[in-house]
Amino acid sequence: MNLANKLTLLRIFLIPLFMLIFLIRIPYGQYIATGIFIIAASTDGLDGYIARKRKQITNFGKLMDPLADKLLITAALIVLVELRLLASWIAFIIIGREFFVTGLRTIAAAEGVIIAASKLGKLKTVTQIVAIIALLLNVSFGKYLMCIAVFFTLWSGIDYYLHAKKKLRLKTK
Repeated sequence: MNLANKLTLLRIFLIPLFMLIFLIRIPYGQYIATGIFIIAASTDGLDGYIARKRKQITNFGKLMDPLADKLLITAALIVLVELRLLASWIAFIIIGREFFVTGLRTIAAAEGVIIAASKLGKLKTVTQIVAIIALLLNVSFGKYLMCIAVFFTLWSGIDYYLHAKKKLRLKTK
């Protein structure tokens, strides 16, 4: 197993630790858990960079990297909703967009078409991570950052749909 795939697995293994430490309410747990989230989130870009740089892109990485990203963001959103720091409808929009885009990619893959991650999708991920960190730390402007993240979440979802529609000639009724 190469380094990039190990980083992806590390991200997955850090998720329950992040949730546990945040939810059991130990002294400084909020900061420790946020640090774990930041470490996990930072492995997202790092694993892809390493895989491309070393020419070690694998099917495991292609499947598990986006899954690990979705699990991390979903876990953080669940924690925020549980602690009443985020409205559940916002979590639903973000998680729903992930299901929607994954569905589009699955349909495209069945047709032999690859829908790669877009720059807008990467911007969406960055804004979500920054907003989540701000909310985990209970920063006063965290809710505004989350509004920005929701905007990019919706915009990138629409962008993926339009891109898939053009490539697949999807028909809407």
